[in-house]
Amino acid sequence: MFRRRNNSHHEQGADEQLQKVNELRTSLGPLSGRSLQYCTDACLKRYLVARSWNVDKAKKMLEETLKWRATFKPEEIRWHEVAMEGETGKLFRAGFHDRHGRTVLILRPGMQNTTSIENQMKHLVYLIENAIINLPEGQEQMAWLIDFTGWSITNNVPIKSARDTVNILQNHYPERLAVAFLYSPPRIFEAFWKIVKYFLDPITFQKVKFVYPKNKDSVELMKSYFDMDNLPTEFGGKATLNYDHEEFSRLMAQDDIKTAKWWGFEKSHTIANGLSSSEVAPEPNRLASPAEA
Repeated sequence: MFRRRNNSHHEQGADEQLQKVNELRTSLGPLSGRSLQYCTDACLKRYLVARSWNVDKAKKMLEETLKWRATFKPEEIRWHEVAMEGETGKLFRAGFHDRHGRTVLILRPGMQNTTSIENQMKHLVYLIENAIINLPEGQEQMAWLIDFTGWSITNNVPIKSARDTVNILQNHYPERLAVAFLYSPPRIFEAFWKIVKYFLDPITFQKVKFVYPKNKDSVELMKSYFDMDNLPTEFGGKATLNYDHEEFSRLMAQDDIKTAKWWGFEKSHTIANGLSSSEVAPEPNRLASPAEA
């Protein structure tokens, strides 16, 4: 009994956690359609963790996400809509997981090939959603590996793009990022980082790790997260990084079917055979979020 009371305010016991999750669910009121599907107990818990178990703050955050999802419709984005963004391999899901079974996204901002920030964000959201559907049972988080080869402050990542990326990740995918490794960033990146770090909340800030190949602690940190045989040489490992756009596109097309199944898109029409997933998407008006209902 005494041991239980020694918990810190943020270290909630299992019973308190369940109580907070139920409290948050009640405060949201009745949900339907995709909002209901999105708001699993695990999801509610992530929003509570991101807001230090404060139910009111978690509710505000989650309602903002439900509004955003109703407009942005991340679960409806299909690979063919964003494939052009991925042609250079500037952002893709790695073929390996970290030691904890997390999905790994590889970001190579030096390979930027487009100028529309709107499309870039759509591509990013598609791959975050894709990382999530490829998580193993019991794992909720992904890891990001960022390679700065070819990066320059003038032509690659506008501040707006960095800010939008951070906002989407922090506000709408709380507790989905476990760690982001910034591998061997150039000196010029420090000026950029001074601005970008102001957009980060303290929790996200702690997850960003600068890694330098000549620094022993950096190397040990990478080894603690990754099997060196899987990790590409660009990140200090032994594997060869080979992004094959056609092969990756085939994988994503398969995952689009998996996504459609997960969201139940194929159930909404009696005759789904031969139709693309977008053609069998549920009627949006039946799936309005609480904000629109």
